[in-house]
Amino acid sequence: MTEPGTVQRELRIVMTVDDFDAALHVYREVLGLPQLEDYSAPTGRAVVLDAGRATIELADPDHASYVDSLEVGRRVAPRVRLAFEVPDVAGATDALVASGAAMVAPPTRTPWDTSNSRIDVSDGVQLTLWGPPAA
Repeated sequence: MTEPGTVQRELRIVMTVDDFDAALHVYREVLGLPQLEDYSAPTGRAVVLDAGRATIELADPDHASYVDSLEVGRRVAPRVRLAFEVPDVAGATDALVASGAAMVAPPTRTPWDTSNSRIDVSDGVQLTLWGPPAA
């Protein structure tokens, strides 16, 4: 076990997806996450994608409802939601929707002076795309 206060080197979020090819397309091709490893074998397929710096945001139900109300207008997120900082929120949102993802809410300016959109990519996974507000 790691000693308290030791800095961890990697956070890996492992997602089991029903449509592997569609999920790989969204994360690798549309969002542009570089592929680091491929563990695919006759027993199944798995790849590791580089998502840049990872953070964990802990939120109580009140804050989660507040963020949903800002981004979507109502409480919709599952208990776990992935958020990606992107340089062009509108462009990334359009690219995901064009690839088959469902828009939950278009880019919206937040009180934190960011533009945030909400996308349902597959298997009940919701993404928040956030970045600089549109000019």
